Amino acid sequence: MGSPIETWDGAAAYFTGAGSAMPGVILVISAIFCVVAIAMGAAHEAHAYKSLED
Repeated sequence: MGSPIETWDGAAAYFTGAGSAMPGVILVISAIFCVVAIAMGAAHEAHAYKSLED
């Protein structure tokens, strides 16, 4: 199965976030969400375990 493109002359790529702080900001926000999800899961598990002991 071949490509319908016969020549790559004039092809260009545009990276919209290159050179800005946005990838770093997204990484930090993702890490914060991950930590919050783990903390909420741990709190839920502790509460569920405690309710089973009573």
